[in-house]
Amino acid sequence: MPDWSPIVERLNQAGIAVHDEARPVPIGGGDISAAWRLAGEERDIFLKTGRSTSLPMFTAEAEGLAELASANALRVPAVFSVDQASDTAFLALEWMPFERADGHVERCFGERLALLHRKTATEFGWHRDNTIGLTPQHNTRSADWAAFFAEQRLGYQFKLAAENGYSGELQRKGRQLLKRLPVFFEGYDPLPSLLHGDLWAGNWACSGGEPVIFDPAVYYGDRETDLAMTRLFGGFGRQFYEAYEAAWPLLPGNHERQNLYQLYHVLNHLNLFGSSYMARAVALMSELL
Repeated sequence: MPDWSPIVERLNQAGIAVHDEARPVPIGGGDISAAWRLAGEERDIFLKTGRSTSLPMFTAEAEGLAELASANALRVPAVFSVDQASDTAFLALEWMPFERADGHVERCFGERLALLHRKTATEFGWHRDNTIGLTPQHNTRSADWAAFFAEQRLGYQFKLAAENGYSGELQRKGRQLLKRLPVFFEGYDPLPSLLHGDLWAGNWACSGGEPVIFDPAVYYGDRETDLAMTRLFGGFGRQFYEAYEAAWPLLPGNHERQNLYQLYHVLNHLNLFGSSYMARAVALMSELL
């Protein structure tokens, strides 16, 4: 349990008025950081807390939310403060009450995600590294998407897998796949689109009748990677996909690339959560090869 007094003091210094005696209420939903609801004098606050070593991760998240907000496409929680008090790092965000999403909200989400992806950069990557879950995510800028994805996404995950003791068929198929990777991009030249980066069903919600996204792993890359992630674990309705396609249709070959992009997240889950993801990783690579 954090010492709340220095955190409250830091928030007050940042202009977020909180009573000295206020104490956060724990809430569920996160498996990386502790999450809390704190009553402020003017508004409620969503707090993430962790050890002081979490500060770079929280800072990257705050910058990612600001980057997403700059697109004026999808609502994101406002960042109030990212700081450290004593040995506790914290991220203070706008508290957003969630409600059930209906078909209208799903359609709105699809349309606005396409609009988010219309914000582009001159290169793939981002100005800083961040994390995907607890895994470091490298974002060194590159003009070559295939090389970026091979080196900073799949290649890095295979390296971590080897360090975690996953060898044999996984590494053999991985080497084969990395050699063949340019084949998947023949005749396909994606734009460096602004991405949420970790767009599974637990990282979006409905608030005030509109879609909201949070917990990003932001970078600029192929927009299909966000769509691939939405299909990995489910939780997105037909209206969402129809609205996205109507706003900005995907190009031929997206199904094969979807498997490629999902592999990154499956490998990350393998490295984070263990061998239960091995069969899925090998199956995806077998299909791709």
